[in-house]
Amino acid sequence: MAQTDPVDFYQTALLLTDEEKEIRDTVRRFVVGKCIPIIADYFDRASFPIELIAQMAQLDLFGVHIKGYGCRSRSHMIYGIICEELARCDSGLRAMFSVQNSLVMFPIFEFGSEAQREKWLPAMAKGKAIGCFGLSEPDYGSDPGGMQTEAKRKDGQYVLNGKKMWITNGTIADVAVIWARLDNEIRGFLVETRMPGFHAKPVQRKFSYRTSPTAYIDLKDCTIPADALLPGANGLKAVFRCLNHARFGVACGALGSAIACYQAAKDFALKRKVFDQPVASYQLVQDQLARMLVEITKAQLVNYHLGRMLDENRAGPAQISLAKLNNVREAIKIARTARDILGARGILADHHVMRHLCDLEAISTLEGTAGMHTLVLGKEITGISAFK
Repeated sequence: MAQTDPVDFYQTALLLTDEEKEIRDTVRRFVVGKCIPIIADYFDRASFPIELIAQMAQLDLFGVHIKGYGCRSRSHMIYGIICEELARCDSGLRAMFSVQNSLVMFPIFEFGSEAQREKWLPAMAKGKAIGCFGLSEPDYGSDPGGMQTEAKRKDGQYVLNGKKMWITNGTIADVAVIWARLDNEIRGFLVETRMPGFHAKPVQRKFSYRTSPTAYIDLKDCTIPADALLPGANGLKAVFRCLNHARFGVACGALGSAIACYQAAKDFALKRKVFDQPVASYQLVQDQLARMLVEITKAQLVNYHLGRMLDENRAGPAQISLAKLNNVREAIKIARTARDILGARGILADHHVMRHLCDLEAISTLEGTAGMHTLVLGKEITGISAFK
């Protein structure tokens, strides 16, 4: 019998290409050497480690969905691998990467004009410009069709009014992809955050996603030029094309968090002794570790196959929903079990488990709640929509 990797029980790594393995190992070295040693302090201060952005750019981590413009195009599979590795450190770090790539650079490339691409994509690839994605509103999250932010034409320009909430990267962004109603049609706009009328302030007192620079954005008569309109971004279909990329990233990131918690629990259980025996020698703990490994293995297989399906243009939204729903739900259970195995130490920053657990509570809501993804699957199964 072949020797098994303790965290890759079904040896899915053997199915990766040489390029995929190289990128996985490169990002893992970056995470272990540069990110994990500092992340707990940033979590404690509720701030994002800005200095890591330039290092991520040097690793060609920005622009993975883009061909040209100074970007190195990658597969969906590689995108998922990067998300998993970054999330082994921190979900806020993974979110910054995901938003920059899937929710800002991708819509600029896919829906933008040539001038917009030339202006933003090379700078974003180098980490010299940061973007955010303004969709959710204080009263409209799961139902983007109820969007109240409006754009009106005035003197050859557009004037935006409205509010956006829970915007990742919002306080550090140079440009925002803002979705608003124009003549009762949802359109996308590129809004430079320095424009008068654009106000972003941090969401305060978060107990989750503390490293993520989450913003509340207030648009008050924010006047932008006519060429700020993304010409190809028409309707919610454009929105969901962006979200499909991001949701796959969340599914992969949840797996990374689960693996980090499992490893912490396993290492602790082998070293910690209770009644003169390692904690890992007790049946209840072995049962917990086995259940964690089973769910991690299932998530690895789901992510691997979904990544290949996405690369072959065979994956639909419901299949992405299944991965996001399952992986986040099981990752939360794994984080809670790991915290239990670590006992009192489970709440300490040095072991990282409690930080992952707190972040996973936010991840269960972002990019679609568990309830929303359940109903997406329900519609796929029955052909009947339960949303209305």
